[in-house]
Amino acid sequence: MILTEGKTKHIECLEQMLPIRDALDVISGKWKMLILTSIMHGNRRFKEIETSIPKINPKVLSKELKDMEEHQLIKRVVHDEYPVLIEYIATDYSRTLKSVMMELHAWGVNHRKKILGQ
Repeated sequence: MILTEGKTKHIECLEQMLPIRDALDVISGKWKMLILTSIMHGNRRFKEIETSIPKINPKVLSKELKDMEEHQLIKRVVHDEYPVLIEYIATDYSRTLKSVMMELHAWGVNHRKKILGQ
């Protein structure tokens, strides 16, 4: 099969887009990176995470935690004691996002300076 130059560029573009789309499907949204940042900073219990993130709704937090657990970004640990203690822990897999998170932070700082003059 002979591909034209335009078709080759299109395929190369798609090959770059698909993994990016997959990544964004996992980490996109208003809350996931903030939740992961909170957990990585030592907030492990639901209420600690909720308190650390301004304006997050408990229902939304619960949904996002479940989604993040399904994608193996966090692990839900249930301690068998009374009262039952539930903690959320960042996985080694989620820690592979650390450089992405640092780049987003740096970009956000620069964006604030550029747009808001802060």
